[in-house]
Amino acid sequence: MHLPFWLTTALLFPLIAYQGRRVRRTTPRLPEAGGPSSGQYGEGQPATTLLVIGESTAAGVGAETHDQGLASQLARHLHQRTGQTVAWHTFGINGIRLGGLIKRLANAELPDADRVLLSMGVNDTTGFTPRHRFHQQLIDLQQQLASRYPAPLYLISVPPMHRFTALPVPLRHIMGWRARQLDQIYSQLAKDCPGKFQHLTYPTVTDPHLLASDGYHPGPEGYAYIGEMLSNEFPGH
Repeated sequence: MHLPFWLTTALLFPLIAYQGRRVRRTTPRLPEAGGPSSGQYGEGQPATTLLVIGESTAAGVGAETHDQGLASQLARHLHQRTGQTVAWHTFGINGIRLGGLIKRLANAELPDADRVLLSMGVNDTTGFTPRHRFHQQLIDLQQQLASRYPAPLYLISVPPMHRFTALPVPLRHIMGWRARQLDQIYSQLAKDCPGKFQHLTYPTVTDPHLLASDGYHPGPEGYAYIGEMLSNEFPGH
């Protein structure tokens, strides 16, 4: 049990609850990206096909179109690095938690893919999803996908919310603390079950010019930066 976290959260709860309500009230709610949710870099049959699933970052919030978003930008940088043809697809739902995503994926028409990446964790952080539940849901998701996608599920680490300048202190630090706890679950699963899970580090975005107008999500340049950083550590390339 993470007793220090819960004691600190309980002590600060009146303040962080007020700050949370204020952030929700004052932060612009940006739409999901528009346009086609798939594409390709290079000619001919793809050597690699990426599928990104998850919450607002998979939905391209902060970008106008999906080709500016995470899946597309990761595919673009992989194509530039390797010279190979890389296709991409994205399936994201703004505001969803992991349990909700699992339910939506059960009835979704998903494309074939060589690599599936999960971009998740912010809403489970802000919603205080219990760690044991988050752990089990990750296992459930991997099992749900395994029959169609036998490669490991790539877990993009929970964004470093302690650096989200749109969040006031101490809310920012509490959310960052919780995000690190959930990301530790990612790391442990990847360590214990490398054939089922792999962990990729979400790069820290500190330049305000890389953020969207809400100061919370990446903008187009932010997604390009994240895609480039992820491509540098992406296994097999």
